[in-house]
Amino acid sequence: MENNAPSLRDVRKRETIRALTDTARRLTIERGFAGFTVEEVCAEAGVSRRTFFNYFESKDNAVFGYTEIDPRLVELDDEFVAKRGDLLDDFVDVVVRRWEMLDPLSDAPALLQVIEHEPRLLKGAFERLAENERRDVALIVRREGADQTMRAEVVVHTVGACIRLAVAQILDHQSPIPFGRLVAERLDIARDLFTSAQKVH
Repeated sequence: MENNAPSLRDVRKRETIRALTDTARRLTIERGFAGFTVEEVCAEAGVSRRTFFNYFESKDNAVFGYTEIDPRLVELDDEFVAKRGDLLDDFVDVVVRRWEMLDPLSDAPALLQVIEHEPRLLKGAFERLAENERRDVALIVRREGADQTMRAEVVVHTVGACIRLAVAQILDHQSPIPFGRLVAERLDIARDLFTSAQKVH
């Protein structure tokens, strides 16, 4: 049986990343984003400057927790490319598995607090969202072929809209329904709408 348990090295790496991000967020709230340096983040987290830049390209990436691509995510992407099922179903599956792996909502309260103190960081969050969407378009093109770029864009942005609605349901209404089911319900509605439109035409 394959052992999928993370190695001690992986655990320590994630702990270091977490410590750097938590420190960067706390200093942002206490001093403002311009009120501290990367060196101060490193000193408080107990790591070297070199270690910081092994994980983060910049100070704002540390605040948002935007590190290099997690190897586990690369494995999920490779699985998606190798699949030959329904494109939409396969893409939703990989998105939900990413969500379950990273649990982004656990970070939401801390990020909202940071943005409340530094609203200008919101631009970086939107830029990251756009970057992730472009990456997913490229992922679908890698699977389907370069002539499917427009189709890939429609898939990514349709699923993205369903994800945003599902997140709003969780955050605004404290929904206990699992994230994957919330996304699937909204995607089913979109499919029904598109099917109805085809019948009309």
